[in-house]
Amino acid sequence: MNLLDFLIHLLSFAAPAFAVALLVTLSGRLILPAPTTSRPWWVPFLANFVVGLAILGAGLWYFGRDGKMMTYAALVVGIATSQWVMARAWRT
Repeated sequence: MNLLDFLIHLLSFAAPAFAVALLVTLSGRLILPAPTTSRPWWVPFLANFVVGLAILGAGLWYFGRDGKMMTYAALVVGIATSQWVMARAWRT
């Protein structure tokens, strides 16, 4: 596998975490209560993206391959929980 193929595989592996993190972060600003601190939008996005990559990596390790629906379900739940915690939504 050459460098270009490796880069394409790596970006394809990270794409679901990127998409879900971006959608949850942007929609969270509309749905969840306003945070008490004014952070730029990319701070929760970056945290959600890291959580998503960790979940995808754990799914790859556990199942031995990526693309399992259980991993994607855990990705959505994990990123949503991360967004909920960062927005401190339990205080409302």
